[in-house]
Amino acid sequence: MFDIEEETIKLLKWLGGFGKDSAGGVTRLLYTQQWIEAQDALKKTMEDEGFSAYYDEVGNLFGTLKGKSFKDETIMTGSHVDTVKNGGIYDGQFGIVAGIVAVKYLKEKYGKPLRNIEIVSIAEEEGSRFPYTFWGSKNIFGIAKTEDVENIKDENGISFVDDMRKCGFDFKNEHNKIRDDLKVFLEVHIEQGGVLEIEKKSVGIVTNIVGQRRFNINIKGQANHAGTTPMRYRKDALVISSSIINLIMDLAKKYGDPLVATVGKIEVMPNIVNVVPGNSLFTLDIRHTDKNILVKFTDDIILKIKKIASKEKVEINIDMWMDVDPVPMNKDIVKVVKNQCDKFGVNYKIMYSGAGHDSQIVAKFVPTAMLFVPSHNGISHSPEEYTLAKDLAEGVKILIHSIYELAYK
Repeated sequence: MFDIEEETIKLLKWLGGFGKDSAGGVTRLLYTQQWIEAQDALKKTMEDEGFSAYYDEVGNLFGTLKGKSFKDETIMTGSHVDTVKNGGIYDGQFGIVAGIVAVKYLKEKYGKPLRNIEIVSIAEEEGSRFPYTFWGSKNIFGIAKTEDVENIKDENGISFVDDMRKCGFDFKNEHNKIRDDLKVFLEVHIEQGGVLEIEKKSVGIVTNIVGQRRFNINIKGQANHAGTTPMRYRKDALVISSSIINLIMDLAKKYGDPLVATVGKIEVMPNIVNVVPGNSLFTLDIRHTDKNILVKFTDDIILKIKKIASKEKVEINIDMWMDVDPVPMNKDIVKVVKNQCDKFGVNYKIMYSGAGHDSQIVAKFVPTAMLFVPSHNGISHSPEEYTLAKDLAEGVKILIHSIYELAYK
């Protein structure tokens, strides 16, 4: 008898062994030995299960169960195989494992589908080794740019291109035709937040992935003696930054959910106990599911920051280095997933994703839906990330039923 829960846990632990690090987590970065060993092992597993497995030029791995009727139509599922440094065994790789378990189950129970079913182990999503994200999914649809990566290096000075070629991969041929057989993409993923667990839901059906804007904000004041500079004459870059940060957070609370604003990093110079800070640099991450609200909030903030800088007579530089639009999931495919949850009595929540995923790239080209399972205590990107086996199995079951509707009917 096919035990979905047992099969899922077994494969998760097996795949999590590739890149197991000394700190108890998994470190499997793009184009490293651990990464290629994981991809090669997945390829062999796919072949052993009777799937036709192959790499594309950059190292995305595909395993296909051929359809018997509509051979130019493909239903795809999967996620990314790379991890953050010292990550866990669920983020990314659960989506790959869920795909393997689901297709294996369908093949054993129903035989050949009408349409092709394809599992993808996406080469890279995290940007954990090189300063570039979504290399895998962007290459599937021909939107990755050679010039963006040809001169980048990791923290050890190792070239992106050198290690890509060392692993046996290379840039895509720009003249190759973009695939037109992909009809649906389904990505199963851990939530990476605490909402589903808190609300006691087994599954989350994602309707939108948030847009993001990220900034570096630099305040240039005047460094001065901490004892001899009266408060009224100071141009304290840190104090001014603190005022701006408080203002941003207050405004974010007024806008309300689902807008979130985060200052995650602050650098102060000269960073000495008895010197008034002359320079302060902080990051700002803003997210929302509605592009218009995201733009309005950032416009409001920039205007207020400039007014403060003018009043305090300091120089300010605002650098927006990320501007990613929100991405809606396909309503028809979301409906398919929702119908399966209703049909099989799964306790689910309609929700948005506050984190970025490969689905936001794929959805621009292919009808896409995402399915979440709970993350215990909302923890992710950590060896402590954990999802109950029964919740993992619920996610896989809904994936199975959804693929059946899409590929066998």
